[in-house]
Amino acid sequence: MFPQLSPDHIERLKQFGKCRTAADGEIIFDEGDVDFPMHVVLSGEIEIVSPTPEGETPIVVHHAGEFTGEVNMITGRRSLVRGRVRGQSEILEIDREALKRLVRTDSELGEIFLRAFLMRRVALIANYPGDAVLIGSNHSADTLRLKEFLTRNGHPHTYLDVDRDPGVQAILDQFHIERHEIPVVVCRRAALRNPSNAMLANALGFNLGVDDEKVHDVVVVGAGPAGLAAAVYAASEGLNVLVLEGNAPGGQAGSSSRIENYLGFPTGISGQDLAGRAFVQAQKFGATVAIARSATGLNCDRSPFRVNCSEGPPVMGRSVIIASGAQYRKLTLEEVTKFEGAGIYYGATNVESQLCTGEEVAIVGGGNSAGQAAVFLSGCASHVHVLVRGKGLSDTMSQYLIVRIEESPKITLRPFTEISALSGNGSLESITWRNNKTGETETRPIKHLFSMTGASPNTAWLNACVTMDEKQFVKTGADLTPEELTAAKWPLKRRPYLFETSIPRVFAVGDVRSGSVKRVASGVGEGSVSVQLVHKVLAE
Repeated sequence: MFPQLSPDHIERLKQFGKCRTAADGEIIFDEGDVDFPMHVVLSGEIEIVSPTPEGETPIVVHHAGEFTGEVNMITGRRSLVRGRVRGQSEILEIDREALKRLVRTDSELGEIFLRAFLMRRVALIANYPGDAVLIGSNHSADTLRLKEFLTRNGHPHTYLDVDRDPGVQAILDQFHIERHEIPVVVCRRAALRNPSNAMLANALGFNLGVDDEKVHDVVVVGAGPAGLAAAVYAASEGLNVLVLEGNAPGGQAGSSSRIENYLGFPTGISGQDLAGRAFVQAQKFGATVAIARSATGLNCDRSPFRVNCSEGPPVMGRSVIIASGAQYRKLTLEEVTKFEGAGIYYGATNVESQLCTGEEVAIVGGGNSAGQAAVFLSGCASHVHVLVRGKGLSDTMSQYLIVRIEESPKITLRPFTEISALSGNGSLESITWRNNKTGETETRPIKHLFSMTGASPNTAWLNACVTMDEKQFVKTGADLTPEELTAAKWPLKRRPYLFETSIPRVFAVGDVRSGSVKRVASGVGEGSVSVQLVHKVLAE
């Protein structure tokens, strides 16, 4: 986390920055600062502290040969800490653009900096309050939404529960907040009452580097595994890339507690960690990622293409990669909507696990995500019930997960079973399931239900601009029939390339694509391969 640079390292760094003298007590960057340089200590010291209403919390003191900074040096987000010089010091300042150039061109130093930056962000999340305080209730769906948004975007924050934490009322009184107005996020001395994800992203400075006027070589819609892979490969090969992501990097895979069959991670990796690393990697190569900015439409009739957005003006691209993924299908019960976020969840992360510690939970679904959730939740729940409509898991789940489920005394598989009723006053209190083979029903006081069944593509925003199959997944390449290409007025003599849609220079990869394999590795492969095809079409 705090490596010591050698004299040779420092000499190589000097060509990327400028040396100067800093006086004792000088604040060289502060909480909330944007686009500030990284500092290498040549002599003297720099202390890093976390400002709080009660004073400063010490974090670390950098000595000669050490350097400041964490992940925001790459992402361009606001500083979460304060840096102050101790004693007259000599420092080397390297601005953010020069640092990114250094990381791309010097593999040894790039590895040192990126490893340290990632570890420091993890430590900030685990040990320091950050610049955001979320005040809410564990019985509130919007509280869960905001907590997940902050957590999945790797932003350190403090959570205070109005029902449990003493002193919350004093904060509410200070900002003149009524209890019915929660959840509230207090950041930068302002109180945001139940903000949308986009409002919170703007307040925290997530999208400071987005240029809405630029025509990008490629606009990637979705920052799941396929979209992030496309961004990494496209940016690393010199293309100008903008990624639009409606929630947080990682997509559906980002909510996986542990992925153990992804190549290169023999002990497994959480979906959030994998997404976080890929997110930084894409930005390291120069890709711009806009968070909480959903695509709402695609204008296919003009060049460059225009992608309409939920926040801000349309963005323009010479090519488009559709990587908007899929989402779990909702249960076909009338009560589902009122319990979403208040007992019904679509991901099993640390956020959800904290809500159901020591309690029974039920999971609907027989895919890998459901299996990963069952194994993960069995570590904190009193018991996990896995409900599938079929006879078992062998046709839909990886064998290593099936073995884990069969061997766990805390997991019960219930085949031929589906939910028939939900009940509760404000939040889920009990569920009823039915065995379709025997006709028997059972009602249990289960307050936490994880719905992970099937996949519905996120293609409504396309407004049928490209050809889709009967389930509304996007058709590409050889799957497009001559009749479909004629109906779409395909203008070229050649047929669509692999992953190219019925509109030239518009591609679809990952879970959103018709016929794709719904696995993280497959999405990463499709996203990376599509970049070679983007090069081809841009050269035509």
